[in-house]
Amino acid sequence: MFNYIMLISIINQIFNQNLPDWVLDAVADSVHLIPFLFIVFLIIEVLEYYYAEKINSALKNTGKFGVLIGAVSAIFPQCGFSVIASGLYAKRIITIGTLIAVYLATSDETIPILLATPEKAHLIIPIVGIKLFIAILMGYFVDWVNRKKSLPCNTEVQIEEGCCKHDIEHGSKRELIIHPVMHTINVFGFILAITLILNYVLSHFELTAIWGGKVIQPVIAAFIGLIPNCAISIGLTMMLIKGTISFGAAMSGLLSNAGLGLLVLLKNNDFKDSLKVIFILIMISIVSGVAINFFTGF
Repeated sequence: MFNYIMLISIINQIFNQNLPDWVLDAVADSVHLIPFLFIVFLIIEVLEYYYAEKINSALKNTGKFGVLIGAVSAIFPQCGFSVIASGLYAKRIITIGTLIAVYLATSDETIPILLATPEKAHLIIPIVGIKLFIAILMGYFVDWVNRKKSLPCNTEVQIEEGCCKHDIEHGSKRELIIHPVMHTINVFGFILAITLILNYVLSHFELTAIWGGKVIQPVIAAFIGLIPNCAISIGLTMMLIKGTISFGAAMSGLLSNAGLGLLVLLKNNDFKDSLKVIFILIMISIVSGVAINFFTGF
């Protein structure tokens, strides 16, 4: 791990000038995460390689336990579980409640970033606990509302690629190292860019005036969360770590953030039905975020 003072000296020598503190802080904060991120992504890759296919197979044959298994499986930050769930739903192999549960529980890059930031790792338990509770509760509720609709039996599902052009169903042992390296580089790039932006804004503006209060923050965050890119979960997590958004707003955005799953849903599913799924997702996320803000006294 780099010594902070040494890192600042190296950066200044490279650019041959005195950089603003907000730039130096952003680079220092981002660089020190690299080894932690790689270790976490390597562990995730190994677990995904050996267990992802079993989880995906189980999800296809869960019956009434689909919501529970989908939510628990999605909370684990593997690459592309929401993508797989979207493909299964497009073929009506899983219920809409199971899909909603997967989307709400999907953690994307949140857990790896918090694990790479030891002083904020305590946030993992409340985030995971709340996401699981809401995902399971709302998943079963949505299925109960749609209980009269049956599922056709169709097991032919085209699986899309995950992040970094990663084969999320038939990965090779070669990818056990290559994908964690690529993923670490990509996530580091996003973290650095987002941290630079945040540091600049924090050093020049009063961010609370821009974000608003108990209700506005969760609403904005929930719509931002719909953007199908891992940079969104990274941005929301980094803003939570730096204290620039409330916990409720961060949860609202993380609940609605389903990664690349929404892209696959819009591509392969009926458009009106996809809008219905997105509407349900955004409403649950907003209401949950606002409720958390009021409950925690933001």
